[in-house]
Amino acid sequence: MPTVTPTVTPTVAEATPVSTTARPPDGLPSMISYLTRVLKTPTISRCWEDLAAQARAENWSHEEYLATVLQRQVAERESAGTTMRIRTAHFPAVKTLEEFNLDHLPSLRRDVLAHLATGTFIARAENVILLGPPGLGKTHLAIGLGVKAAHAGYSVLFDTANNWITRLATAHQAGQLEAELRKIRRYKLIIIDEVGYIPFDHDAANLFFQLIASRYEQASVLVTSNLPFGRWGETFSDDVVAAAMIDRLVHHAEVLTLTGDSYRTRQRRELLAKQNRAQRD
Repeated sequence: MPTVTPTVTPTVAEATPVSTTARPPDGLPSMISYLTRVLKTPTISRCWEDLAAQARAENWSHEEYLATVLQRQVAERESAGTTMRIRTAHFPAVKTLEEFNLDHLPSLRRDVLAHLATGTFIARAENVILLGPPGLGKTHLAIGLGVKAAHAGYSVLFDTANNWITRLATAHQAGQLEAELRKIRRYKLIIIDEVGYIPFDHDAANLFFQLIASRYEQASVLVTSNLPFGRWGETFSDDVVAAAMIDRLVHHAEVLTLTGDSYRTRQRRELLAKQNRAQRD
């Protein structure tokens, strides 16, 4: 009776070995260049050779070399992603929390701001409301928190309250309001700046309410306003709509009521004082 030799199916790794016969004629560097193009890892393509020389000089293990090469690639990819998220957020200007002078705003608790800067409120679909008179730096703080969110990997979209209403009204007129709200909901954080500066009519107030309601417990909203909640009825021309909106905003929110001198006014006073001293001298 003849002997039957069993058929063994090779694993993927066994079936596709990386052999010297598969290398391009000019050797290992060209092969690595080819593989990094296929894997779409341009940073590795640029840095592997220099890091290999450093690894030999410093006697790294294979694992240490591999980890360093991969860290370079991940760091550059994350940096590029952050740059793209900041660009698509449409901030009027890129401002950071580090640039903000906290000394002129003693009412702002530094521990609360540091906690918000971690972005954990976004992961929990919570909100942030900054209330206070003009000139305290609410927009700067909002942008700074938005930039921190972008660094943390969250998608952000910024606009003024008036422009948000214009965007929603245009979509509503085109019969695309629900689609527009779904599109906006894909952003993990939206920033609505300057609520209260321009009053809204009844239709605009309803559109604004739908924006807030569509994100309730789904995604985060950061709002800045020069008015306390008790006066939002003036802005939205309807105390009932304003109350319903506030209820949804503050249910899961950090509300920061800011007090102090106007930053711009103080800068103006300091400039005038400096000019007066110069004239006296």
